Amino acid sequence: MTSTATKPRGARARAAIAAKTLRTDRWWFAPLITVVGLSAWVAYATVRVFMHKWYWVDQYHYLTPFYSPCVTDRCVEGSSHFGSFLPGWWIIPDAALTLPFLLLFRLTCYYYRKAYYRSFWLSPPACAVPDGHKSYSGETRFPLLGQNLHRYFFYAAAIISLINTWDAVLAFHSPQGFGFGLGNIVLLVNVVMLWAYTISCHSCRHIIGGRLKHFSAHPVRYRAWTFVSKLNTRHMQLAWITLGTLAFTDFYVMAIAAGWFNDLRFIN
Repeated sequence: MTSTATKPRGARARAAIAAKTLRTDRWWFAPLITVVGLSAWVAYATVRVFMHKWYWVDQYHYLTPFYSPCVTDRCVEGSSHFGSFLPGWWIIPDAALTLPFLLLFRLTCYYYRKAYYRSFWLSPPACAVPDGHKSYSGETRFPLLGQNLHRYFFYAAAIISLINTWDAVLAFHSPQGFGFGLGNIVLLVNVVMLWAYTISCHSCRHIIGGRLKHFSAHPVRYRAWTFVSKLNTRHMQLAWITLGTLAFTDFYVMAIAAGWFNDLRFIN
């Protein structure tokens, strides 16, 4: 490749390169995988949310996180742990109380912003690759101005994680008494991963210790901040892992509820 040099008045000589980027690696691969992965997950989750069936296993008290808490009058008996006070119209998700907040928490997450900005919006698709748009306004205009509400969605996500934890605990108390099976392990792993992703959030890290001036005067908060900071370095991995555990947990509960196969029981 040949290039000529131009020298604007008052500036150093700069190469005039016609190519948009000189990167020769597969810089497009990461955005492509993100588009495929997120699109597949959203498609699966949308279908499952509006299926309105196969979400509760009464025999073992398994409730999929996609339907927790189940709050419509369409919910099957035993699955409504917090009451059913919404109408059972097909357009209303059975977990309408929590799904919007979970969606907003993920949409405004710092990692997910980077993921869909680069993959779906090409803004920019990769480092040293031009932006797919002519202008850039950042997050200063509607609707991206709402990204600043992420810290408040974090509180909602923490409450929802508590609800999912409660569901996992209730699953040990089946109608036959205490029970333990593979489904319990699946639910527990999902809850642990959800908590890890939630508290690894940048907002959580800032809430715990971001405004402290002297860590020595707050040893407990410093230890908590240190722990969250370590998790924060894995925030991207946890974001993808929890998408996987959510989908797998939902599929496992659906399979048991539909009778595709039996739950592997260890006790009762």
